[in-house]
Amino acid sequence: QVRLVETGGGSVQAGASLTLSCAAAGSPFRPYAMAWFRQRPGTRVRTFIGAISWMEGRTYFPDFMDRNFAISRDTAKNMVSLRLKIVEADDTAVYYCAASYDRATANWNDYDLWGQGTQVTVSS
Repeated sequence: QVRLVETGGGSVQAGASLTLSCAAAGSPFRPYAMAWFRQRPGTRVRTFIGAISWMEGRTYFPDFMDRNFAISRDTAKNMVSLRLKIVEADDTAVYYCAASYDRATANWNDYDLWGQGTQVTVSS
């Protein structure tokens, strides 16, 4: 059984950069794509940030999202990372990584495996 574990969250000052990591524990791990979502305080919606195809490393972002986010993966370490280039107050959220075994989409319901989330709190 594969588990996803996010790390790297915490309190961060606005204007700083931040990298979150997601490690897959257990083997074998051969997803089609990995994605990042976030859930802002007081909402039930997990917003799609972006995804990366596991084998090709191709990234997918909604319009404008790639201006402040970057996603990378390390297949040897079974790890995917999310970099926030300049954090702002509205980046405060719980960040989740997810794995899909057959597609890369923006729909949270298409993902098969989820991490427990890591909290990011941005202070000004």
